[in-house]
Amino acid sequence: MNTLPDLSQLSHEQLLEFTKQLAMQHQQLVEDKQQLEQSNQHLDAKVQHLSILTQKYEHELALFKRHKFAQKNEHLTAKQINLLDEAIEEDIAAVDLELERLNADKTDAAAQKAPVNKPKRRPLPDHLLTLRIEHEPASTKCACGCQLRRIGEDISEKLNFRPAQFYKEQHIRGKWVCDQCDTLTQQAMPAYVIDKGIASPELLSHVLVSKYADHLPLYRQRQIFLRAGVDLSRSTLSDWIGRCGVELEPLAEALKQIILQQQVIHADETPVTVMQIAEKKPKKGYVWAYATTQYNPIQAVIYDFQLSRSGQHAEDFLKGWQGHLVCDDYSGYKASFKSGQVIEVGCMAHARRKFHELHVTKKSFIAEQALQLIQQLYQIEAELRELPNCSAEQRHQRRQQDSQPIMRQLYDWLEEYQDKVPKSSPAAKAINYSLKRWQALSRYLDDGNLPICNNWVENQMRPWALGRKNWLFAGSLRSGQRAANIMTLIQSAKLNGLDPYAYLSDVLKRLPTHKMTQIEELLPHRWKPEPN
Repeated sequence: MNTLPDLSQLSHEQLLEFTKQLAMQHQQLVEDKQQLEQSNQHLDAKVQHLSILTQKYEHELALFKRHKFAQKNEHLTAKQINLLDEAIEEDIAAVDLELERLNADKTDAAAQKAPVNKPKRRPLPDHLLTLRIEHEPASTKCACGCQLRRIGEDISEKLNFRPAQFYKEQHIRGKWVCDQCDTLTQQAMPAYVIDKGIASPELLSHVLVSKYADHLPLYRQRQIFLRAGVDLSRSTLSDWIGRCGVELEPLAEALKQIILQQQVIHADETPVTVMQIAEKKPKKGYVWAYATTQYNPIQAVIYDFQLSRSGQHAEDFLKGWQGHLVCDDYSGYKASFKSGQVIEVGCMAHARRKFHELHVTKKSFIAEQALQLIQQLYQIEAELRELPNCSAEQRHQRRQQDSQPIMRQLYDWLEEYQDKVPKSSPAAKAINYSLKRWQALSRYLDDGNLPICNNWVENQMRPWALGRKNWLFAGSLRSGQRAANIMTLIQSAKLNGLDPYAYLSDVLKRLPTHKMTQIEELLPHRWKPEPN
């Protein structure tokens, strides 16, 4: 350990040298202190950065686990609740039967048995074919020798089922000749979509609906047909679908033109697998959906199949169109907004989803406040939907009166917490997503024809999400577009409350002789069945 020298014994030169050394040591200590402070600041920043990264990765991990192991929906849907109700009713019926069997051997079972609340049986529909089965005694003679007299009857109805049956249609065209002038008269065969083919329009419709509405691939349909005693090869079924796709293409094109005449359109896209000929590995294609809003009297959706997610596809589809486009924040739609002819309408459901992900993974205590405000906005929209014949002006007035203050409160809340949460954190990303698109998100307040979100068209994508698990893949751009055309007509028929089988059966009957100039009469929103 260094000791200080006796300063009284040092000369003037030694004192100067000593003072100089002390100054140098002090300067070195000051520099060391500054370096330590800088190093400490750097470490603090690094710790903060690592903390944010940890929150981010924990949030992403929680999301991945939720997607893999938890339910996919944010809440139970009506269909899921119905499934739960069905399971409970099945359990009640099973328990009732077991109790009946346990009490069957008791002599006083009838007295002890508690009354069971059984569901009231619905009467069977009148339009069903009725097969009357008589149950009469073997003899109408009484044991005493007298003749029995019938005083009435009891009728019990059972609902039976017969698997789908094939039958042959024999079209017999009589030949008529005039004996005097030898003129032959014979009725011509009706025109069919597949000329000289064996399939009727009803069978073609059944194959199309089974594949694209019920999600049964052709090899499964073939197995079902074999059980009915009819052997139809997959190549034959594929040929039918290919030909029908071509015949139905003008209808899909006409529906596209109808949609492009609307002022408000929904847009969305979803991936499908494409396995092209001579390719070893599957590729990813995309189905783009464009739909009218649920407020529009014309209910229609059109699917556009493409081999990529390039925004050029949306730009090409919407070329020359002017209006409001409801979509998510995908950059592929941005090019259409540059001209100003297409106005962006944001999706509140996507903004909500960011906060919901934070809420379910418990990575932000503030997310619940945003969810509560957004829920109030959706509650107003739900009440508007329940109003009979609610007009665009009524929606606009209600939104200005009730939704506008909530949106203003939500905006203030977002700005307040924007600076309170760490940057690059999941909470900051959720807040910035909404603030960045605030003008588009709040645009629906000023126009009663605009929806609050893009969920309407996302629901129209569900058939593709179900079907792609069963169709395996699209074989080419042509086959993908053919599927898109058929799905367009089937889903649009559903939107208009039509039975897709009845609709396609009638359209396939009328197409061969229908005038192309009147093709719009066969579109789902205008179709009327021909009178029998």
